[in-house]
Amino acid sequence: MGLFEKLYTVLIIVSVLLGLVIGQVNEVAMYADQWILPLLMLMLYLTFLQIPLKDLKQSFLNRTFTCASIGINFVLTPLFSWLLATLFLANQPALWLGFMMLMVTPCTDWYIIFTGIAKGNVALSTSILPLNLILQLLLLPVYLYVFSGTVGVVDFQLVMKSMLLVLVLPFVLAAVTRHYLLKWNKDVLIEKVSSLPVIFLCLAILAMFASQGSLLLNHLDLFVQLLLPILTFFLITFLIGRLVGKGLAFTTPNIASLHLTTLARNSPVALAIAMTAFPHEPLIALVLVMGPLIELPLLSLISYIILILDQHHTISGRS
Repeated sequence: MGLFEKLYTVLIIVSVLLGLVIGQVNEVAMYADQWILPLLMLMLYLTFLQIPLKDLKQSFLNRTFTCASIGINFVLTPLFSWLLATLFLANQPALWLGFMMLMVTPCTDWYIIFTGIAKGNVALSTSILPLNLILQLLLLPVYLYVFSGTVGVVDFQLVMKSMLLVLVLPFVLAAVTRHYLLKWNKDVLIEKVSSLPVIFLCLAILAMFASQGSLLLNHLDLFVQLLLPILTFFLITFLIGRLVGKGLAFTTPNIASLHLTTLARNSPVALAIAMTAFPHEPLIALVLVMGPLIELPLLSLISYIILILDQHHTISGRS
């Protein structure tokens, strides 16, 4: 494990704290959110740049991984989230619904960079992304109806626009770059940019916390209420992913990919849906703002834990 890999958790925590501090300046908080999307696009472009297209094609054939990921994300996770919401948030309907919306929407962006950090199979993780997005859009109204008797109006146009900007455009640009611009010394050039995705991730986190941090600081009591169910979700889901990956004899990189595809949540899409479907319930949106403030440091820590576990497994296998 290199020095940079050992420090990335510290870098992300520093980004969180720095974002909270500079976000107290009104001018910074006002414009910080405008940087999140371009930084996210750059992060994914540099991540996709390191994925050979042939690896991505092969990943689509991994039906066992696809079924395991979908089963955890769209069957186990909604049921488990409903149980956690009932145990911890039963007396607060707005927080209950916001928590459910957060937990039943698998991530379609952040998890890719954390998969790379954890030395997972990034091509495999990327191949599951479109299916995750389509299923969550189709099933979210079903979940809302089944678990709460509420059906929200999903702005598919807004979500598809976000998908095109955040996912499709960086992917196409990366594919064109690899094919036409990196014909010579491809491996050397890619190695030189291998650390840049984490840097842009830290900058995106800084911008997110600068734009939304004040909202968190003004509602710390809600943050504390959400902390325990979210921590419980991540702990139990991590253990389930480990058991499933080992039980299905996944390779070490594929187990890391399964962890990140089933742990990370899609708070930006859930927030956009909440603001459209429940404009008069600000607490629902607040939960979805607080989600990444808890999730991102956790994903960083979990990626580091996966690296340690995998390194220990490798050493044990050799002895």
